[in-house]
Amino acid sequence: MPLDEYNKKRNFGKTSEPKGEEKSSQHGNIFVIQKHQARNLHYDLRIELDGVLKSWAVPKEPPQKEGIKRLAVQTEDHPMDYAGFEGEIVKGEYGAGTVEIWDSGTYDLEEKKEDKLLFNLHGKKMKGNFALIQLKNDPKNWLFFKRKE
Repeated sequence: MPLDEYNKKRNFGKTSEPKGEEKSSQHGNIFVIQKHQARNLHYDLRIELDGVLKSWAVPKEPPQKEGIKRLAVQTEDHPMDYAGFEGEIVKGEYGAGTVEIWDSGTYDLEEKKEDKLLFNLHGKKMKGNFALIQLKNDPKNWLFFKRKE
């Protein structure tokens, strides 16, 4: 099941993160980028696809201008309710640290292939055409960048 890995990594008696279940948002295709101060500061890109939030950890601030490429490491799928999650994941738990919403909005999916996603983001900070392209050397590694308008 898509959210098994997410649920296995968390102790819901200790964390305020939402328990995983598949469902669609009521707002259409949504995305969220969460700033996550864990062991290392990173940004979690989450895109609604197939009733879950497909997720990537981006080690540096997301690219808001053309010409900037960022590594995006695919992580486990997250439940739709995670799109609104902000707070503290307690020390000793998976992902311990502070999570805050950095940007959110909707998106239009232009192309979806196993190794490529092309989409148009409609956020407060992230606006325009973007791509996620899977790298050949490691299937978890993707490039995240803004495309020409």
